[in-house]
Amino acid sequence: MSTGEWVGHRTGEPGFRRAAVAVFLAGVAVFSSLYAPQALLPELTRSFAVTPAASTLSISVSTAALAVGLLVLGPLSDRRGRTGILHASLAANAVLGVLIALAPAWPVLLVLRGLQGFALAGLPAVAVAYLREELHPGVSSRAIGLYVSGTAIGGLSGRLVTGFLTELGGWRTALGGTAVLAVACAVAVRLLLPGSRLFTPVVAEGRLLPQLARAFTDPALLALYGIAALLMGGSVAVYNAVTFRLEALPYLLTPALAGLVFLAYLPGSASSPVAGALSDRFGRRLVVPATVAVMGGGIALTLLDPLWCVVLGLCVLSTGFFAAHGVASGWVAVRAQLGGRAVGQAASLYSFWYYVGSSVAGTLAGRAWQGAGWTGVVLLAGGCTAGALVLAVLLGRTRALTP
Repeated sequence: MSTGEWVGHRTGEPGFRRAAVAVFLAGVAVFSSLYAPQALLPELTRSFAVTPAASTLSISVSTAALAVGLLVLGPLSDRRGRTGILHASLAANAVLGVLIALAPAWPVLLVLRGLQGFALAGLPAVAVAYLREELHPGVSSRAIGLYVSGTAIGGLSGRLVTGFLTELGGWRTALGGTAVLAVACAVAVRLLLPGSRLFTPVVAEGRLLPQLARAFTDPALLALYGIAALLMGGSVAVYNAVTFRLEALPYLLTPALAGLVFLAYLPGSASSPVAGALSDRFGRRLVVPATVAVMGGGIALTLLDPLWCVVLGLCVLSTGFFAAHGVASGWVAVRAQLGGRAVGQAASLYSFWYYVGSSVAGTLAGRAWQGAGWTGVVLLAGGCTAGALVLAVLLGRTRALTP
């Protein structure tokens, strides 16, 4: 079948399965590495004699560097292709993961985490654009939901692995285990991921900054960028601080037991594909605000003292967060394509603001915990979610580009 007649891999075809599994595994590798230190923050605080607020920098420097990397790798992928960047990103992540586990001092660890964050930008810069281009339009939303599930499973596995391995051999053993997972996923993706067949290079017109400026001319895209920053900020704020809360009175959980709280990511891994299917049926304009509201309800539940209420709140939070993020990220690609904008660039800008929100709110969470305890963390996360809900409602009133 000629390229002109072929419109992408369909459900049930080997190419669809290989692409979906490969991008899922890439999500596992990237997000297990990116958020592995989150379960280790109390341990890093003790080992390096830093404050809880300073320990959150092990997350924030990576997400900030990742945000910067997106501004480079997104436009580059529009010109040079998706798969080469993805493979290079996974390989660099695996190497840096080993070096981080051997870091001799806190400043060295932060520098290596920053380099790792930049390398990790390769996946969010190309994943959604690759799936939109290489899969049949009728199934791409489901595959994007599966990719977001991979990010949820990756975040969960990284936190669980490090939580358990910390008690066996300390934080170095924990981060070494994450590096082994990164190597295995990089090899698997190299073997599975189909090459691009429908990629069309974007011809460079002028400088990068004018091209970026054009991506800010659509009010719907602007709202989606804001939603990305606020949703991620609220989620990371809660998860950065929750292990400090669980290891303190009245819970006094060990690192391994406190790490089990990240099992709350599992409902999130299931909610994203479901939300994608619901958006195909009822529309994104209804699904996004509804799922943001669910996230806000989960944050409120964590204010209650019983441990089961905290865990339930985290489950509800994760369900709403990943559902909203999965639909919103796919919406960016569709909106950019219909509006005649570069899909990779628009997707990268969405991810850029996503990780800006993570870096800013994630760092503020440590300060909120030190200054006002869990109430301060909830006020920070709840404020982010309320802002995202306002933008989601306004987004529903923007002009649609589809019939």
